[in-house]
Amino acid sequence: MTVRRLSAGLVAAALLTPGVAACAKTGDGAAGPTATPSATATGTPVDSDARQALLDSTRELGNGNFRFRMSGVGSIAEGQVHQPSQSAELRVSLGEPTDDLAMTLDLVHAMPDSWVKLDLSGAAASSVPGRDRLNLGKYQHLDQRRIQGDRNLGFDFDRVDPAGSEVLTRAVTEVRRTGDATYAGTIDVSKAADAGSIDPGLITTLGAQANSVPFTATLDGEGRLTELVLQIPGTGETAPQEIRVTYRDYGNATAAQKPPADQVVEAPPELYNLFD
Repeated sequence: MTVRRLSAGLVAAALLTPGVAACAKTGDGAAGPTATPSATATGTPVDSDARQALLDSTRELGNGNFRFRMSGVGSIAEGQVHQPSQSAELRVSLGEPTDDLAMTLDLVHAMPDSWVKLDLSGAAASSVPGRDRLNLGKYQHLDQRRIQGDRNLGFDFDRVDPAGSEVLTRAVTEVRRTGDATYAGTIDVSKAADAGSIDPGLITTLGAQANSVPFTATLDGEGRLTELVLQIPGTGETAPQEIRVTYRDYGNATAAQKPPADQVVEAPPELYNLFD
């Protein structure tokens, strides 16, 4: 496993990609609860009520006060977003213990500052340029000018959902209610490239299959999204995979804790180079 592949895994797992709209809007031209069913390009009717329920389920995410967990192939991320204090915490694990190279990042954003503590492990870790300046066991203070708009290290508090579930629900092509608070259908992920849980490179690899990726969703008693699962089909280049996102503790997240000053160093150039 190369460093380049590991960095791409960050984007694919969406853990460090808060450049995703989690706005309170319901979408572009989405049918309302009383509208008649529309139809997809294949002629399959869309259950307007089910679609609207999904769109509405992501509204609370726009308030930026929740905890989340996201998992994909060889990657896990979990943390919290606390918009009232303009802060967020994320812990990202990439790679398996048996991989040549694995990475763990602890990210703290408390505007106007951001920090990351990095741990590189595996047989290939020693070959990472500047590893002795990266594996310090301390938080590295990040230059906001260098991480602004960065899908790996930056955080945009105008777009607070790392998974981009609002973007994904707007790209639903077919949906049906399967229970009191459960739904299933398909999503055209080619229209959701800004969703952090989808690697744009994967969309390209999927080709036409990107137009109808199966998904399931679960809402809580207040109609808020608690789980979204995408079943990514296999291709000649990739095996089938599952992307699972869960949300909890709406309104009950807490402000991120800034690292103690004696545990902070300035991030060296090697850190930024690692994610170029």
